[in-house]
Amino acid sequence: MVQPERSKIPVLVRTADGSPTLFAPEVGEHYHSLHGAVQESEHIFIRSGFRMWEASASHILEVGLGTGLNAFLTLRDCECQGLCTYYYAIERYPLDPSLALSLHYATQVWAEGAPLFEALHTAPWGQPVEITPRFTLHKVMADATACAFPPCDVIYFDAFSPERQPELWEPGIFRRLAEVASQGAILVTYCAKGEVRRRIQAAGFDVRRLPGPPGKRHILLAKYDNQNFIL
Repeated sequence: MVQPERSKIPVLVRTADGSPTLFAPEVGEHYHSLHGAVQESEHIFIRSGFRMWEASASHILEVGLGTGLNAFLTLRDCECQGLCTYYYAIERYPLDPSLALSLHYATQVWAEGAPLFEALHTAPWGQPVEITPRFTLHKVMADATACAFPPCDVIYFDAFSPERQPELWEPGIFRRLAEVASQGAILVTYCAKGEVRRRIQAAGFDVRRLPGPPGKRHILLAKYDNQNFIL
């Protein structure tokens, strides 16, 4: 295996809520908010995303698996609430499992789930893996601008920012997401820029700005539905 250049190895950083994140030198951006990695993911992707899908089963698509924190929080909710989820995650540059595990998110998020956090990162790529009877993970190492998207009920759009990865925020990617979204599907993202909101709307989603977590004024929650969008 070719070792990454030292200057490109992500650096562990402690955030304000005590949970760690990583700084990606190659991109020049952190994986999570410095105001709190765990509280950011909880607020945006779980409370404002996953829990907005009112069904006992779901297909989730995550654009940007990153540290696996969103997946782990979703897995915790599935186990605690008896929900079933097929979790499809697209990541072009996967973290080394040992680096991801050094974040020890289970300590702060769900201590008894530590073996499952490890299972998320050691699961093979390119195939569905049953992490628990309720949670199936399918990781794909691919460029989200070019790969096919699966049918989905909930979309976690968690790519690096439009300034750092502009190609992942182009109108075409949201049109492609709309093509695979189920009726009433939820799309949630931390980025509330006006241009991003307009692009998601143009793809056929009804979009609302919601209050963000500490350090972020707003986030975007979108619904793919022909009926009125009611929060």
